[in-house]
Amino acid sequence: MSLPSPAPDRTALVTGASSGIGTELARELARRGQNVTLVARSESKLRELAEELSATGVRADVLATDLSDRAARTSLPDRVAEQGNVVSVLVNNAGLSTMGPVHRAAVDAELHMVEVDVVAVVDLCTRFLSGMVERGSGAVLNVASTAAFQPLPGQAGYGAGKTFVLSYTRSIGGELRGTGVTATALCPGPVHTGFGEAAGISHDDAEATLPSFMWESPAAVAKCGIDALAAGRPVAIPGPANRAGAALVGLVPKQLLVPLLASRHPSLRD
Repeated sequence: MSLPSPAPDRTALVTGASSGIGTELARELARRGQNVTLVARSESKLRELAEELSATGVRADVLATDLSDRAARTSLPDRVAEQGNVVSVLVNNAGLSTMGPVHRAAVDAELHMVEVDVVAVVDLCTRFLSGMVERGSGAVLNVASTAAFQPLPGQAGYGAGKTFVLSYTRSIGGELRGTGVTATALCPGPVHTGFGEAAGISHDDAEATLPSFMWESPAAVAKCGIDALAAGRPVAIPGPANRAGAALVGLVPKQLLVPLLASRHPSLRD
């Protein structure tokens, strides 16, 4: 088993825990007896979730944090320690996407996305992995996407960021062999969370672009991710259709694939 045993002073730190996949990851960890530290910007939503999870018998702490703020990320280890906790499981789930062609994008919005989706992942892994290795126990779950396996015109920065997260997680997994610490990349396809709407794609447009059989619930995605983490698997892709798609997309010549993907993306339609 690669999921560390629960202990009173051990916690699973989950970023982006206030909604969607992050909420379900926290619930899934709590179901397995793990104490959780919930991280996101919305303190009120985190406290509601903490109250729910505490009722199941685990300890649930809240750290309201803007992960795009480097100073806020720097303070996280000390804030965790002040609550009497040691991070035994790190879940980098927080993420966002911009939408549309890069030549029409707002620079600040693109950089903000990269800060949360990429830089924060590297930052928190670097800060917390050393302690895990010293203790000889720990697990990291980084949430990527099936977008990591292909170009994504219309969401170029988001897709490239998730490709980075997948490669980064596989690489640190190789570095961690024999340490008692593992790393898993969770690569969901489309999920019913409101993520697309927040980025600017309507629910109807998203469902028209992606077949219904590819969609997964946040709870199913979370269970797949934590199952993979517990088994020490390096990559988890929820749903047979998404697993098949991730394998097949690499076989399509990029000169054919990229125009096809661009023609189907809602943000690039005239």
